[in-house]
Amino acid sequence: VNVYVKMFTNSPFLLCMDLARSQEEVIDPKYLWIGPDGKSLEGRMYANLTETGKLMVMGFKESMSGAYTCTLSRKIIETTTQEEREVFEVYKFMVFAYREADHAYRVFVRFTTKECQLPANGRFFEELKKILNNIVSDLRCHIIESSYKCHSVKTPKQGLLHELFVSFQVNPFAPGWEEVCHQAPYGCEDATNLRVQEARDRIGEFFSKQTYALKHEFQTAPAIHYVDNSFSVTHIDSCRPGFGKNDITHKNCASCCVVCDPGTYSPNNGVTCQICTRPQVKKYGARSC
Repeated sequence: VNVYVKMFTNSPFLLCMDLARSQEEVIDPKYLWIGPDGKSLEGRMYANLTETGKLMVMGFKESMSGAYTCTLSRKIIETTTQEEREVFEVYKFMVFAYREADHAYRVFVRFTTKECQLPANGRFFEELKKILNNIVSDLRCHIIESSYKCHSVKTPKQGLLHELFVSFQVNPFAPGWEEVCHQAPYGCEDATNLRVQEARDRIGEFFSKQTYALKHEFQTAPAIHYVDNSFSVTHIDSCRPGFGKNDITHKNCASCCVVCDPGTYSPNNGVTCQICTRPQVKKYGARSC
């Protein structure tokens, strides 16, 4: 059975028997839980073991990932002879640490301009970046990977137009984000994702106000102005180093960033655990080989 535990939280209780056995009478049960390091979990500070054989792993970290095995020993007593015999059953759980993916947003937007060679196009683009950064800076978000190209566009009703195709990414890791992070529990992905979602919403509102202003506040449109309804957003996921996505291996946690298996690593904020060329890495969550 695969079990996924969010970083720094407690695992669900793992039961040392299957569903059928749990519905039956069990005589003289004894439970032996073995952790990923091959040693007994009895007496470990992070292992909450109950007298009925349940295990909860507390404050889960990458290094706690791996195989958790429980051996159940029980007695079978023959009703006629009262003869006793001991039987053993083994249950295995693969337990993986995971994080929520970090979100970012790729934004595409267009502006009409008088001509593509206009020096004002570049100045407008730089000013736009400043405005957008100011809108989201208090959220510790910023605009990255921004670019624009000018294209001639043939439209059915207006003939040939010149438009700036602007692209940028709204990213939640502006300077100072870590200080905000330390105020949030559990590695702060949830808080980070809320911040960048708020930033995306503010930027969407900014462009919708451009439409309103063009229709209601300007008698003559500026030389460079927003193209109505051109705002679009694409959602981008990234994982912290040591984590990646795999919807085949971890189909029950396909949207999660799951800890990289031994023999794989993730050095950056990508979404893939790469295979080590020299598979000496024996630990979960490796960031290098």
